[in-house]
Amino acid sequence: MSVLLVTGTSTGVGKTVVTAALAAAAMADGRSVAVCKPAQTGVEPGEPGDLAEIERLAGPVRTLELARYPDPLAPDTAARRCGAPQLTLAETLAGIDELRTADLVLVEGAGGLLVRLGEFTLVDLARDLGAPVLVVAAAGLGTLNHSELTTRALAAAEVPCAGLVIGAWPDTPDLASECNRDDLSRVTGVDLVGTIPSGAGEWERERFTAAAPGWFISARLDRVPSHEARIMPIYQAI
Repeated sequence: MSVLLVTGTSTGVGKTVVTAALAAAAMADGRSVAVCKPAQTGVEPGEPGDLAEIERLAGPVRTLELARYPDPLAPDTAARRCGAPQLTLAETLAGIDELRTADLVLVEGAGGLLVRLGEFTLVDLARDLGAPVLVVAAAGLGTLNHSELTTRALAAAEVPCAGLVIGAWPDTPDLASECNRDDLSRVTGVDLVGTIPSGAGEWERERFTAAAPGWFISARLDRVPSHEARIMPIYQAI
């Protein structure tokens, strides 16, 4: 079982669509995929959440959601507000282990890297799993600061960063977006390994799965030597 965690520089940057695209690219490469969303917020029981959206876009994958809270807040805050117990690191690790029959397990966080999923953050989970983290970033103003803060936090925790992905590339990029695309790798020291077109999350599955493998660059993941062999099959070289 290979594990890749997906985080964002903030909320609303496209983590779910990127996770779906990763799943679609891996399945196009003949690999079985499972997706774990440890904590889902802002969704009532029985309502479709992020995992349902991933299945809609990527196709049938095994999914696991460990906790769900109705308020659209950080998971630990949402749990306190509804009187639910905090999700623990141990039960999350156990849940991910249940998915071990898949070739690739994708774990989508909530919000940014240090948002508390319960009694832990995605950094804690990545350390215990010994797994790398892919960072989804915005295209426009502010992304250089947010991306560098996120990648520095990963480096300080000695967690490998698998790369940066721009979660929604605009149809008509402005000057800031064009410059950011060039500068993200320079300021973070982390490769830009993917760019997702804006609005891709609204596409039909057939179009999405056909295009997804081309949104990632596999050759550049050699910057993470200890994980290269496990991560590179997710992508197809352009």
